[in-house]
Amino acid sequence: MLKLFYVFIPLFFGPFHGNHFGIVVIMDSRLFAFWVVVIGIMAGMVWSIFAGPKESWLPGINLAEKQILAWAIIFMGVKLDFNIVKELGLKAILIIIIAIIFTISLSQVFARLLRFDRRLALLLGIGNGVCGSSAIAATEKIVGAGKNEVGISVTVVNFLGVTGMFLLLLLTKFVLHYNDLQSGFLIGNTLQAVGQVVAAGFSIDETAGHTATIVKMIRILMLTPIVLSLLFYVSRRNKQTGVAVKKQGIPYYITGFIFMSLVPTFHILNAGVIAVLGQLSHYLLLLAMVAIGLKINIKSIKNQGGKALLLGGLIFLFQILFSILMMYWFIKK
Repeated sequence: MLKLFYVFIPLFFGPFHGNHFGIVVIMDSRLFAFWVVVIGIMAGMVWSIFAGPKESWLPGINLAEKQILAWAIIFMGVKLDFNIVKELGLKAILIIIIAIIFTISLSQVFARLLRFDRRLALLLGIGNGVCGSSAIAATEKIVGAGKNEVGISVTVVNFLGVTGMFLLLLLTKFVLHYNDLQSGFLIGNTLQAVGQVVAAGFSIDETAGHTATIVKMIRILMLTPIVLSLLFYVSRRNKQTGVAVKKQGIPYYITGFIFMSLVPTFHILNAGVIAVLGQLSHYLLLLAMVAIGLKINIKSIKNQGGKALLLGGLIFLFQILFSILMMYWFIKK
């Protein structure tokens, strides 16, 4: 167990400390940083390639990828605040919800057309449609995805998010000539991670940044109904296909996630405690992602990675196009 944590120490106390690691790109006086979760999973993969996890590490790895991941999901809930819904009009909220449903559904359409693994495609759709690595972590057990599928989806979604930051800045300002409100809405409704949305939005100006952040928060709030819908769908599918499944209730990490999401809404805890719990969720998620990275089969990445990037790229492209069309029809300049 201690040996596992030795692998994590550089990530906590070195240049990777905090929500983002130390390599940044300066653009328009803003700092663009890569999301730390993908660094965690890549660190585990690199260690696995050159050294491989020792057998004595397995108890710690299993603890990290199961129990620690579960608690990361639970504490993730404190980042949500249902009062944010009031800050957007009903029309905008409907567009956000429809876009999420479209993105996730499209992943399954493309999976069928490309004859691609539907579980991995679903993770790519959820990651693109909702909130990147966090959404993948919250749903991977429900979907029944393996370690390789989780690793591939996290890597692809984060790569697309970083690329999309620069793409959307050019698209909104120089191609579509959007105003600040429209630019913020498109960025918030398409980019995967919160850090990417904030960086891209505020690189335009404060109006675009605030709009993008609020829209992104609405997408994150949709994680709860998506998780519950997936639980219902998987349970119903198993009954229809005759799969013998042990009867059980909603997993404790989902119940905990929903409960913790009520904390900021009803001010159950003070802001300082909420901030600490939110930061703790980042660290726990990082631990879990490194553990998953250590167990990833690199040959599987080589076999599926290119096709996963193609599928994820298509999902992301159509997600952007769909949001542009919805804004054109329903949101005036």
